[in-house]
Amino acid sequence: MASISVLFGLISAITWGAGDFNGGLAVKRSNPYGVVMIAHMVSLVLLVVLAVALSDPLPQGADWLWGGAAGICGAVGLVLLYRALASGQMSVAAPVSALVAAALPVLVGFVTDGLVGWLTLIGFALALVAVWLISGGAGLGLDWKRFVMPVVAGISFGGFFIFIHYASGVSTLWPLVAVRVVSIVSLLSFSLITRQKWIPARESVIPILLSSVLDTAGNAFYVLSAQ
Repeated sequence: MASISVLFGLISAITWGAGDFNGGLAVKRSNPYGVVMIAHMVSLVLLVVLAVALSDPLPQGADWLWGGAAGICGAVGLVLLYRALASGQMSVAAPVSALVAAALPVLVGFVTDGLVGWLTLIGFALALVAVWLISGGAGLGLDWKRFVMPVVAGISFGGFFIFIHYASGVSTLWPLVAVRVVSIVSLLSFSLITRQKWIPARESVIPILLSSVLDTAGNAFYVLSAQ
């Protein structure tokens, strides 16, 4: 079972990474709020169809709430990550946000389940070195402003991982439906209140669709891995 969980986790990471790349491309031409909203609308339709087709059991009330909390965190994380990617910070944004997102659930697990194994600790140490090398080595420490959006995005993604774990005890796909509903409503409300032009440009349609499909697959495989 552990090997299957690791396999699902790796597939989730690959599809999420490809989805984020396409999302970053889309944001170069469009508002990040609109990109995430449209992608999540497409994802919502896909998830509902799959949940009904696969007869996924409906979760309990608390699971819907956990899914909603995950939706807010996921939406904030994607908007910030896409903005960082679009601003040319890909070499910093991708590894830093990924490391922070992975570290937060481990810290929560340390509090709830005890200290992680030494292999996990070595893995995080190697990840820190890798982030430092990929991001430009010693020159990375000269401009801390480059870290702000990636770190906050990573914290948001870490919150998503934690909340969706608690929401996926019985059902696989329906908690992700709650994630999408809350993220769409929150982003649309924010865009309307701040009067932002969120409708994406035509050139962003294909990257948005690709990011939506890949992100949906990443979410589904993560839930399977967490279960």
